[in-house]
Amino acid sequence: MNWQHLYSPIRTGSSGRSLTDPAQTGAARIADPQLRTSFLRDYDRIIFSSAFRRLQNKTQVFPLPGPVFVHNRLTHSLEVASVGRSLGKAVGDALAERYPHQGEEFREFYKYELPSVIAAGCLAHDIGNPPFGHSGEDAIRNFFRQLEGETKRRFEGELSPNQQRDFLYFEGNANAFRTLTHNFNEKTLGGFRLTYATLASLVKYPSDSLNGFNKQQLATKKSGFFDSELETWRSIAKELGIPQPDRTKNVFARHPYVYLVEAADDICYRIIDFEDAHRLNIISIDTIAHLFLSFFDDETGYDARDRVEKIFLEITDDNQKVQFLRAKLINLLIFRVRDIFMEKEAELLAGNLNRSLIDYLPPRELSLVKEIDAFSVQHIYNHRSVVEIEIAGYNVIGGMLKEFFAAVLDPRNVKSEKLLQLISKQFVIKGAPGSLYNDTQSVVDFISGMTDLYAVDLYRKITGMAFPQIR
Repeated sequence: MNWQHLYSPIRTGSSGRSLTDPAQTGAARIADPQLRTSFLRDYDRIIFSSAFRRLQNKTQVFPLPGPVFVHNRLTHSLEVASVGRSLGKAVGDALAERYPHQGEEFREFYKYELPSVIAAGCLAHDIGNPPFGHSGEDAIRNFFRQLEGETKRRFEGELSPNQQRDFLYFEGNANAFRTLTHNFNEKTLGGFRLTYATLASLVKYPSDSLNGFNKQQLATKKSGFFDSELETWRSIAKELGIPQPDRTKNVFARHPYVYLVEAADDICYRIIDFEDAHRLNIISIDTIAHLFLSFFDDETGYDARDRVEKIFLEITDDNQKVQFLRAKLINLLIFRVRDIFMEKEAELLAGNLNRSLIDYLPPRELSLVKEIDAFSVQHIYNHRSVVEIEIAGYNVIGGMLKEFFAAVLDPRNVKSEKLLQLISKQFVIKGAPGSLYNDTQSVVDFISGMTDLYAVDLYRKITGMAFPQIR
């Protein structure tokens, strides 16, 4: 791979326009500073979409809503996008400086457009996640793994092995790619019609379901696209020059921009989960101070520990203390990641960097990250309220899949006809021979796009736990 070919303004669903198109080049951006470039449009299309807006009522970690405001998927995504924009700017400036003779277009993209690409990728990175946090993904997987009898026979007989694994190993990352690129029941092709550069930046695991979930490689740790979106990904990979090491397997190299989107998420969730836990009185201010201030032990000047700690101690409100440390630590890690990215340039372009950028932090700082991770698993991710929402997710999502999947299998049944009327027309249910994969995807699309509250409300109604009201 090379930096000159890793970005493209071509959009899904379009016939494709050359980078030399005057409407797409940096020259046009300079001539008209009010013009929204292709990559800025990506950001806008995501943030104004209903799929993104629904993230405001999807669980990040702690249950929603509550008396104390904590992060949801939307606020998390906005914060990751903010960090991603800074990472894109830091790395883009470094690349433009390292390669001053690559031409004006190269300089314009990396200095001014890369931040928008990374921010847009970050903004959309959770857009495919179902309700109830990561337990929503597990609930979908669990339902299909527990199929029995004739239902299981039809599932295995009518779907290819890769299609089966799209459900048996349902993955929010792959579902994000589908959400952004699939046109569902609309005539306009390409879904959100985002640029190839933005889409490539958020496919963390460029592998299909059949070859994914192999943790020996970072690219196959999970999956990044379903069987239905395989050709879309192939088109993106071909245009951007993303290699496919083994032509017999649908596994590709990671696009270098992915590492920046991933790093922004890695930075945010570790720090923000601690901030939420503090607000809920799960973690003390002393614990946060110990872990966060330790990152500054070897710093000098403006970020020297004694200076940071002095300001920290002068702040009266504990919540403000946490916010101060959060800002300082995020800033420190942004520059650490930039330096690591530039140091690993050769491996990034070769497509063989097999760890996330955070994992290349200096040993002392990496040990602090591992300490944060261990503490989070013990005190945050296994907190009673978190476990309760996970169990609710299993019951609600599993219960709805039981009803709607049965309706797909027997669409002529009187109850099935009623149930299928509840599914939005954008999710096509054909009920015809050979359509089980697509019909099942439509059911999963419908359920995974729900907010937590809508999922609970619909589940109660279709199971008779609550009586519907006329609206």
